[in-house]
Amino acid sequence: MRRLCDLIRRIAPSSTSVLLIGETGTGKELVARAIHENSPRRDRPFVAINCAAIPEALLESDLFGHARGSFTGASHPRRGLLQAASGGTVFFDEIGDMPLGLQAKVLRAFQERKVRPVGSDEEVPIDVRVLSATHRDLDRETAAGRFREDLLYRLNVIRLDIPPLAARGDDILLVARHYLERFARENGKAILGFSPGAIQKLLAYRWPGNIRELSNCIERAVALSTREVLLEEDLPDAVRSYRPAPEKLASEHAPAEALLTLAELERRYILQVLEVTGGNKARAARILGLDRKTLYRKLNTYRAQDAAAKAPDE
Repeated sequence: MRRLCDLIRRIAPSSTSVLLIGETGTGKELVARAIHENSPRRDRPFVAINCAAIPEALLESDLFGHARGSFTGASHPRRGLLQAASGGTVFFDEIGDMPLGLQAKVLRAFQERKVRPVGSDEEVPIDVRVLSATHRDLDRETAAGRFREDLLYRLNVIRLDIPPLAARGDDILLVARHYLERFARENGKAILGFSPGAIQKLLAYRWPGNIRELSNCIERAVALSTREVLLEEDLPDAVRSYRPAPEKLASEHAPAEALLTLAELERRYILQVLEVTGGNKARAARILGLDRKTLYRKLNTYRAQDAAAKAPDE
């Protein structure tokens, strides 16, 4: 995730088109929003369009707008989503599901920076940055004649592959903490982190629903929690009861050498709790379920390890 965040920071300042590729629920729209919010267009609209959710008969009118009287029921002119996004960013989610006939019109709008509302003879200028996302293999779709090659070239200037949540290792905890802080704030609860048991379950689970499933999991846990930390018992049954097969403990998505030792996982969590508590060791020890002497001993060990790592080789 740190590599992904670095890429977002590097590409956000430009107006280059970006294509996000990943499984359903991996957080492609979150990435698109992060690109927009770190760009010079951050104060202008971010308009998300789900190409798979809008009926084909309505998609053209929704994108380009329509003139009064252009079809039955069009009693007033209406500007389209591309006009609404002008000056900002338009995000085409599930672009691979866009009807083939509409793709040519969208491509022309991108190239000419103009749209022609349905039933109108006049073109309207637009200024948008184009971000798009799909779970499909667009190269294969293009070869099969279901997606225009010229449109793919226009969209795929920069490609970002969003890995499934199970392939992100301990980054799962960073995402989980993001949702913990959000839902705790929304529910008016002072929840500081996760118990070691909850962390173990979050890391062991495979997350077939990716970030959407993790978000639902943390929202549920926050709603049920009555303590300063989320416990294993606050998690959904599917997460609590999950038992990975022994041969799958080393993820097929990640090399074994990238996995953390239990000692390193404990170290990171202890330091995270200390950061959240503002360095209050008594409170951190209470959250961690440790006595203060044990916490001090572990912190001294970490300091010694850090000093040894920084010492020059003789």
